[in-house]
Amino acid sequence: MNALDVKAALGAVKKGHVMTQAAFDAAAPALRLDLIRLQQALRKADFPVLIVLEGVFGAGKSEFIQLLNEWMDPRWLITHAYPEKTDRTPPHPIFWRYWRDLVPDGQIEISLSGWYSAPLRDRAYKRLGKKKFTSALDDIVEFERTLTDDGVLILKYWFHLGKAIQKKRLKSLERNSLRHWQVTKRDWADWKRYDSFIATADALIARTDTASALWKIIDGGDPCRRCHTILTDLRDRLSAHLKARRLAARKKSKSPPKRRAVASSPDSLAKLDLTEAISKEDYGKEVERLRARLHDLYIRTKDEKIATIVVFEGWDAAGKGGCIRRLTSGLDARDYQIFPFAAPNDEERAHHYLWRFWRQVPKDGRIAIYDRSWYGRVLVERVEGFAQVAEWQRAYREINEFEGDLTDHGIELVKFWLHIDRDEQQKRFRERERTSFKRWKISQEDWRNRAKWDDYEIAVNDMVKRTSTPAAPWRLIEANSKPFARLKVIRTLCEAWEQRLDG
Repeated sequence: MNALDVKAALGAVKKGHVMTQAAFDAAAPALRLDLIRLQQALRKADFPVLIVLEGVFGAGKSEFIQLLNEWMDPRWLITHAYPEKTDRTPPHPIFWRYWRDLVPDGQIEISLSGWYSAPLRDRAYKRLGKKKFTSALDDIVEFERTLTDDGVLILKYWFHLGKAIQKKRLKSLERNSLRHWQVTKRDWADWKRYDSFIATADALIARTDTASALWKIIDGGDPCRRCHTILTDLRDRLSAHLKARRLAARKKSKSPPKRRAVASSPDSLAKLDLTEAISKEDYGKEVERLRARLHDLYIRTKDEKIATIVVFEGWDAAGKGGCIRRLTSGLDARDYQIFPFAAPNDEERAHHYLWRFWRQVPKDGRIAIYDRSWYGRVLVERVEGFAQVAEWQRAYREINEFEGDLTDHGIELVKFWLHIDRDEQQKRFRERERTSFKRWKISQEDWRNRAKWDDYEIAVNDMVKRTSTPAAPWRLIEANSKPFARLKVIRTLCEAWEQRLDG
């Protein structure tokens, strides 16, 4: 929708035909039955519905939410209302709370005053320049595209009122003994900036109206027409989306995913010198020195409220656990948390694959250590065929955008790939089988994965090439020697912190 279309649509809501209560009551039973049936069908579907409500205050958003909860089963309908943030530097990235609240497949979420609210208000009040406003909207488009690419149905409604009608609505609410508290000084201040808000809304809608996440402008001045328009649109688009997903599932079952790609990236792993090692004596001295250096830097990052995410990926038996233990020995356990990620459970599979990682993003001043991560999408899910080719191919872009959200917020993101050769892995597997307290670490699945070494190597090289960015580069660690790898991991994190604090 371009800017002229938005202006025309915003103006058109004043000229629509009034819908009488009798007409709405006549249409309601059949419409309600359709929605109940669709909600039951949605419960078995492989996607959630996300209803985004924005618009002029007093235009009926709360009334619509109440009606939808009355008409549909409220157990599978969740409303999230987001108050304005008074802190201009929140402790988490902007989209963290929206990812955290994202409902699982089969449910409906209503988002009120969500990710559009802050850029809309800040631009209307001239707290946000045009360039930053446009950048914020582009980030929203990326966020919504990541969701819709995964099948989420996003329905966006702008509730509109003319300036004079809004004034009457505000005064009416103030006179209402049950609802007068809803009208605040801020609402009247917003009304005085009505023209600025509408001009901003015009630009906002035009920029974020995409094929997969369309805006629909609703006449908030006519309660019956308002509800009928949205409920009919919800019915029609949910029905169409259910049919489209069923068709896609049938095609998918007839065409099983390819389990590997032929092309590969230049071999970054082959350039590593796996003979790198250090003597036991030198290791003992160096590890103590590096721990002290690490501890001092950790205290400084905590004081500066810098959050850190450390990602560990690598071959089975490459030594991730040992590196993590040596790394955390220089930190205070109250300020870090380790998140070991294995195959997703039922709850996690019912969400976008990034959801479980977004939930664990640390707040400012804290450290999160990920033992395996979102890179499973382009590694094990790619090689084992758990993800469709289109899914893991677009994941490179989604991961870069996700990590961009983290680093733009100020999070220090340090990613390690621990590399060993095949012979060293076999040696460590055998050692685990012989050692009673290590035997739990080895399984038949580890041996099976080892048989696909070449496929995984292609996937790792592609991953390094396509997700190593200036703000979040990959650090490749020569790990045939465990002591050498442990020192390099600690030293690399120290260098990243020093560059951040002193650079």
